[in-house]
Amino acid sequence: MTRRGLIAPALGALAAACSPLGLLNAVGPRDRGVRRVARSVAYGDHPRQTMDVYAPDGASGLPTIVFFYGGGWDSGSKDLYGWAAQALAAQGFVVALPDYRVVPEVVFPTFVEDAAAATARAAELAPTWGGVAERLGVAGHSAGAHLAMMVALDPRYMARAGRPDAIQAAAGLAGPYEFLPFNVAASINAFGHVGDPLQTQPLTFARADAPPVWLGHGTADVTVHDEDSILLDARLRELGARSELRLYSDLTHEDLIATFSPLFRKKAPVLADVSDFFHRTLDTL
Repeated sequence: MTRRGLIAPALGALAAACSPLGLLNAVGPRDRGVRRVARSVAYGDHPRQTMDVYAPDGASGLPTIVFFYGGGWDSGSKDLYGWAAQALAAQGFVVALPDYRVVPEVVFPTFVEDAAAATARAAELAPTWGGVAERLGVAGHSAGAHLAMMVALDPRYMARAGRPDAIQAAAGLAGPYEFLPFNVAASINAFGHVGDPLQTQPLTFARADAPPVWLGHGTADVTVHDEDSILLDARLRELGARSELRLYSDLTHEDLIATFSPLFRKKAPVLADVSDFFHRTLDTL
């Protein structure tokens, strides 16, 4: 068994790991010229099926990004990640930041279905916020990157959500894409009931006609090893899909998303690289 089967420490501990990131939402500096333009927009009936939206002042005709935060599939809140969505929006995007249902209330595939439903709703409403539905991408960090890649690579989710062609690009930050066997609490609790575990893995759904993909990972990540991104990138390229991989020396799991904040942006150009990918991919559509 390779390192990809050893997501350690357990992803369930990400709630604690993400708490310092949540502090950036309360006390960290914010990018100027961007504001929250919508709060708790519903994409379903459950209280967690809502999203906030961030956009530059006077936004018009901008690409739209749906960003999924991490939390080991069992925790997290959009109220803790406004700083990250605002940072991405400041790069010239309309950014939807959804909540989604989590373990133990639900298990796979419900949280992926929520991601697809949120993406479909964001595409529907993009013009009201200054975005363009036809220029839409998905992104996420950690478990959120898993969601982003599942809805981008497995076409069944967006088809069921009524928007089969909505996703034109996808970016994953420190995501788990091949994490069999399920041998930690977070993955067991979220996926252990599934009869065919391969159906839970983004790597399974790599395909030649996938939307363009960008993958970023820190080489010092011991929560989700960079091997996950290396494997998915290699598989997509082998199939003839467009994939870009960027490894960041000495960045940890938390470092990768923390660099979205103005406080840590000089540590690595993660935000600039993600934004450049989306602009190169979506601006020409």
